[in-house]
Order: sequence, then C-alpha cells, then structure tokens
Amino acid sequence: MPEQENSLVSHLEALRRALIRSLVALAIGIVPIFFVSPYVLGWFCEQIALQGGITLHYFSPMEVFLLQVKISALLDCVLFSPYIAWNMWQFVLPALYDKEKRFVRSIAVLTSLLFVAGVSFCLIVCFPLVVRFGMSFAGDMLMPVFGISNLVSLALWLSFAFGCMFQFPLVTYALIRGGIVSYETVCNKRPYVVVGILLLAALLTPPDVVSQLILGMPTYLLFETGLLAARPYKGREQKES
Repeated sequence: MPEQENSLVSHLEALRRALIRSLVALAIGIVPIFFVSPYVLGWFCEQIALQGGITLHYFSPMEVFLLQVKISALLDCVLFSPYIAWNMWQFVLPALYDKEKRFVRSIAVLTSLLFVAGVSFCLIVCFPLVVRFGMSFAGDMLMPVFGISNLVSLALWLSFAFGCMFQFPLVTYALIRGGIVSYETVCNKRPYVVVGILLLAALLTPPDVVSQLILGMPTYLLFETGLLAARPYKGREQKES
C-alpha cells in the first residue's frame, strides 16, 4: 500500500508540474500577444467590412479592451498549443512502451496542427459565410447593426469549436490503431457517428442551422479521413486472435 500511495503521489506531482509549466507558458506568452491584438482586431474589422460595407459599433468604453483580451487569449492558446500538447504527452510517455511512445509523439504534433487548421478554416472560410447569411435578411425595413463584441465573440467561440472538432480524425485513427475499437465496428456505426457529430455541432455553435451544418459537414469529412487513414489496421483483431 505505501508503494502504491507513493506511486500515485508521484504521478499527481508530475501532472501538477506539467500543468504549471503549461500555465506559466500561457501567462508569459499573453503579454507580448496582447500588444499584437489591436492589429488582429483591425484586420478582423477590415475583413468583416469587406463582406458588404458593414460598419461595426461598440457600446461601452471597455468593450474594445475586453475584446483585445479575448483575442490575446485565443492566440495564446493557438500559438502555444504545440507546447501544451507536448507537455501533457510527456506526462503520459513514461508509462508507455517505445513503440507506443513514437505513436504518441506523432499524435501530439498532429493534435496541434489540426487545432490550428480548424481555427484557420473557421476564420477564413466559415465565419464569412455566417456573416453573409446574417446579412441576407437585410432589407428596406430591416437594417443590420453589428456590434463588434458580438461578432468577435462569435468568431472566437466558433474558432474554438472548429479547433476541437478537427481532432475527430485523430480520435478515430487512434482508437482503431490502438485496438480499442475495430475498423468494422466504426464503419457499421456511421449513422450514430453522423447523429453524434450533429449533436456536438449543435452544442458548440450558436442556435442556427447554418453554423451547425458548416461545422458538421467538414467534421464528418474529417471522420472519413481518419477512417481512411486507419484502413491498414482493418481486421487486425482477427489476425492477432
């Protein structure tokens, strides 16, 4: 019992150190990133204006400052995501075999790349579509007035959602390669996967069908990509048995 308690304490201590290193990196990084955030906000406003001559408004003295803090926090997480992922995986590595360690290191790199790709895809492709959809309701009797806080908060939340959902192919690939589920089982459960993706998209996006479909469709394509990458491990359970 004392040995098990010591082992548990050492694991918790290692996890605590990994979390502290990640938080310290984020705390240090957000300071210089904050001074870049006004330029990012200006670029964002310019891109929104290009969607149709929109004039953005703010309605309180501290609103723009708080937006810059939010933007800094998102950029901080995106830029330091490789270090955070590496830090967390370093906590897991001692318990793994050499072959598993190589696999986990590759997963850590792909996790960061997919998160950055999801955020970029959202801001460049999907968010302008959402803005144009909202502007389509404008008319002579109904004029849009966009608040900068609402638009930026929506963009940040969608970016986070896309970054998380873009992990889907990696999860699928890791589960099949790790032997947790079989390739055939995942293929047979496609209808349930579609429903699950739509439910997650509904939870992670604003309550409108356009945002949900814009997030759900690429996620399903990414799921199929992960399934295709895991195809070489098809039937591995039967071979091993």
